[in-house]
Order: sequence, then structure tokens, then C-alpha cells
Amino acid sequence: MTDTSTAAVPAASTDPAASTVPGVSSDSTTSTVPATSTTTVHLGDNQYGKAEVRLVRVTRDTPRHEIEDLTITTQLRGTALADSYTDGDNAKVVATDTQKNVVYAFAREHGVHSPEEFLLRVGRHFTTAFDWYDGATLSAEQHAWERIAVDGHEHDHAFVRAGRGTRTAVVQIDGDSTHVIAGVTDLTVLKSTGSEFHGFPRDGYTTLAETDDRILATSVTARWRYTPEAVAAGIDYDERYTAILDRMLATFADLHSLALQQTLFAMGRTAIEAFPEIAEVRFAMPNKHHFLVDLTPFGLDNPGEVFYAADRPYGLIAGTVVRDGVADAPAAWRSLPGFV
Repeated sequence: MTDTSTAAVPAASTDPAASTVPGVSSDSTTSTVPATSTTTVHLGDNQYGKAEVRLVRVTRDTPRHEIEDLTITTQLRGTALADSYTDGDNAKVVATDTQKNVVYAFAREHGVHSPEEFLLRVGRHFTTAFDWYDGATLSAEQHAWERIAVDGHEHDHAFVRAGRGTRTAVVQIDGDSTHVIAGVTDLTVLKSTGSEFHGFPRDGYTTLAETDDRILATSVTARWRYTPEAVAAGIDYDERYTAILDRMLATFADLHSLALQQTLFAMGRTAIEAFPEIAEVRFAMPNKHHFLVDLTPFGLDNPGEVFYAADRPYGLIAGTVVRDGVADAPAAWRSLPGFV
């Protein structure tokens, strides 16, 4: 065994080049010269734009006003933008502030109408006015308002925020292809019976009891992609949104469910069957569990009447329902997280 207490310590070299540690000089002080390396890198996928532009458009050409309330995000991409990342060259960078101003100006000049139509108009502007952009992702959330009723009559210019989920829209422009994806998020639904869950595997870690009658509740996030043919032909996006949502909700209500997965698939299938414009539907649906409260310590029964709603942890069910025969469109879902 070496006696480290008496081992000789080599003398420090007086040759600055003698250091064998890159970036460290012979006197052990940190060098400002970066270490040489054979590692190379390149710029991968990228996009940029203005996030969460708040837009409220009031149409007031009659005494009965209309209100449209959206949160819009623009994201532009193109190979010509590489220099802005690698060299700080902004010659092809349309400022995000400019993108925001286009949203407001177009709302004044053209109106909003449906969020899908508005995003298509804005996206086509950026990809044609600035020909170096290869594509764009534009998304919107629509915040719905309902008229306040006074003495049984709808008020002309007073509104209350509606609570039936948040409408979403995405337009993807990818070269010569344009994709439109409509949807909804935060659509909370519940049925107090008509749901079962049993027949699942059991092992030493399984404690969940099987049930043939339970509360089924979820917060639906759904996005459906319209076929390219339907987008090219033109769609009444407002009418379709309402009709598709009504069909999905009716399916949720009517189906005697054996699992949330079954409900998810049925909601997508009935929408696709009813509307030939839909190519596919993607869902994310958390299972909002409701557990029966044990009231026996208080001398009370509980015949399926008193529950506590557990916010976490929760089951998270996701799935896609696709029309047979349609072409895949992975570019349509670019930059949209949260789906399988």
C-alpha cells in the first residue's frame, strides 16, 4: 500500500502548453479560450410567433351587438429563418409584434366569423406576403358569451360567459397543403348512472372493486380534422362545430358504458358516421373519479347518493378514431401536444 502522506508531489510545469486539461492553464486558473471539439450541431425543427393574442371583436352596426372573444397564437416556420438562429440575422424575421398587429387589423377589416375562417385568412396572408415562409401553425381558443336575459328577453349588449367548454381551432399550412382542425377543451360531462367497470385483471396489487353502477365523469378534449376536400370546398364551421358537439354529447349520454375507452370510441365513431367532412377525431379524457362515502360510522346508509370527487390521481384515457380509407396527415398535428 502506498503511503500517501509521504508521496512526492510532482513539480508544476513552467510550460503553459503542458496542461492536459482543455480550457485550464498550467496555474489551474480557468481559461477564457473555449475548448476545441470535434462535435458538430445543426438547427432542427423550429418556429416562432406571437402567443396568446387576446382579441375581442364587437360588431355594433345595429343596436343588437355581437361579441367574438378569442385567444390566438401564430407560429411561422421556414428554412430561410435558420440564419436568425445561427447568426442573429433578422432579415427574414417578421416581428412577433407585427404578427399581433395583423390579427387586430384583420379583425377590423374582415371580421372574425368562425375561428377557422379567421385563422385561414391570417395564415394565408403570412405565407403569401412573405414567400420565405414554408408553413405556419395558427391556433385559437374561443371564449363563448351568452346574452343576459332581462324580464325574459335577451339583452342587446349585455353578456355572461358561457360554460359549455372552450372551442378550439388550428390551421396548419405546410407548403401547398392546408389542414383545419376544430375541437373543444374543458368540456366537463357527467352521467350519474349507466356506467359499469368490471372484468379487468386482478393481482396482489389490485384493490379497486368491480362495479355495475357508477358515476362516469370526464373533461373532454377533442380535436377533429376535416378532410382536405372539405376544406377546399368550404365549410360552415360554426354550424359544423355545434352539430358535431351535439352528436358527441348525445352519444355520451345514451351509451351504456362498460369503460371510458368504449365511450371515447363511440363518440368518435358516431361523429365520423354522421359527418363525411371528418377524417379523424383525437381525444384526451381524464376519468374524474367519484367515490362512494362510507357513512356507516354515523349510523347512516348510502344507497349511491353521497360521493366525494377525487381530483388526483386520475385515469387518463386517450385515443384516435379514424375514418377508413383516409390518408394520414401527420403534418396536421404538428406542435399539438397531448394526443396519441
